[in-house]
Amino acid sequence: MLTADEISTYKGQDRALRAGRIGTAGLLLSVLAATAPLMVVAGVMPTTYAVMGITGQPLLYVILGVVMALFGIGYAEMSRHVHNAGAFYAYIARGLGGTTGAGASFVALIAYNALQVGIYGIFGFEASLLISEHLGITVAWWVPALAGVALTGVLGALKIDLNARVLGVLLVVEVLLIVIVDFAFASDPGPDGLSFAAFDPGTLAGAGLGTALCFTVAAFLGFEQAPVYAEETSRPQTVVARVMFLAVGCVAVFFAATSWLMGVASGPDNVVPAAQEEGPQLLFSLAQDRLGGGFTDALHLFFVTGIFASMLAFHNVVARYAFAMGRERLLPARVGQASPTTGAPAFGSLLQTVSAVLIVGVFALTDDKPAGDPTVPIMRLFTWMGNIGALGVIVLMALASVAVIAFFVRRGAAGNQAARLVCSGLAAVGLTVIFCYAVADFDVLVGTGEDSALRWILPGVLAAALAVGVAVGLALRSRDPEAHARIGLGNEAFRLENAATAHAETRSEGEETRG
Repeated sequence: MLTADEISTYKGQDRALRAGRIGTAGLLLSVLAATAPLMVVAGVMPTTYAVMGITGQPLLYVILGVVMALFGIGYAEMSRHVHNAGAFYAYIARGLGGTTGAGASFVALIAYNALQVGIYGIFGFEASLLISEHLGITVAWWVPALAGVALTGVLGALKIDLNARVLGVLLVVEVLLIVIVDFAFASDPGPDGLSFAAFDPGTLAGAGLGTALCFTVAAFLGFEQAPVYAEETSRPQTVVARVMFLAVGCVAVFFAATSWLMGVASGPDNVVPAAQEEGPQLLFSLAQDRLGGGFTDALHLFFVTGIFASMLAFHNVVARYAFAMGRERLLPARVGQASPTTGAPAFGSLLQTVSAVLIVGVFALTDDKPAGDPTVPIMRLFTWMGNIGALGVIVLMALASVAVIAFFVRRGAAGNQAARLVCSGLAAVGLTVIFCYAVADFDVLVGTGEDSALRWILPGVLAAALAVGVAVGLALRSRDPEAHARIGLGNEAFRLENAATAHAETRSEGEETRG
């Protein structure tokens, strides 16, 4: 007999994530923490200004906010019908079939793992700079990076509500600091005052537009993770959709305003050359001129803690994808077991931690640069892994948009869901355009030359993951058609199996009575 706080899964309670652990506030904080606001403001925004020369960056956040909202309309409706920790691949499986879903599951696992592991590069580098500056100790970037791996692994195996509290505290501090900076920029603007030139569509003209879109889309990654926690919320039918739209709105408005005010503080005509000269230090130099050195030191510190919050948020997502895949036999069954004490996906968390140690270790062994050189941790580990992950998520979003349409058409609900399906179609087109830009300009995204083999090898990792996943799906269909049919069903598989068992028992009893 299941108690009120247990989740039914077709594999039994040891394959269940603990329900009722996280509500709207906790889920919103977990999702927004993955966006790492300070990392975007200090890293992505100056880089986009510097490399792309696009002064209309604030308008890009508005445009992408519309695309993500269109995507979220169908995605949120799907979340009301499918509750599965493997959200993306589960939705794709329900709409486009189990084999396609299996392929998407491996793309999701690799993409989110790449995003998570890449963040260790910038975390280790920035933490080593803080240690050197404030403690006078020189350490290689990989030392704090591996310490971060260990701490993230421990927290990832604990209760999700504890994780949400840790993420929430760090996120609130980050946001407050950025809001203070925004007010400082607005109250003490640059030579052109509070200019709105950045919102002029003409500022988006130029060859760097496509690549700038790819850079800025990474700032939104996180809101799509809400359905991953559906099994652990008390009311997934309402909580998940609410959190997604809140997250998209918050990210679009917040980042559009902050990137605009960064341009205001520098001056619209000066922000690109200033970013090219100072890089990620642009935010801190602008803040120091207005708020002083003490505040800037605090900004640096919470820049690092914000990176850690993002690491933990992505770790939780990877662990849950692995859990869902293990539960549905796309990975070894042990990975699909939840901890009996915390209800967390402990083996999925361990798998991600081991992967992180191996990848960070490889990059550390290839680093022959002096301490403080950003080439390996930033230009390689962070940039390469981050762009692989972002490209993978764009692919998954586009596929999920198509899957939403297929799911409701197959159910005969196309008429009732017509408006949502139109939104999903528009999102699929927009995301496909962004994907094409990303592939065409991947050499720019990862900082290699046009002739570099890396511009094809790195995206090829995702193609290989898709091929492996499809092969696993086909093998499962051949070996165990019933298990293949369960791909993406999650908890619903348990209900269907129970219904089938009850029907069989009723039928058997009826036959005995007639006999």
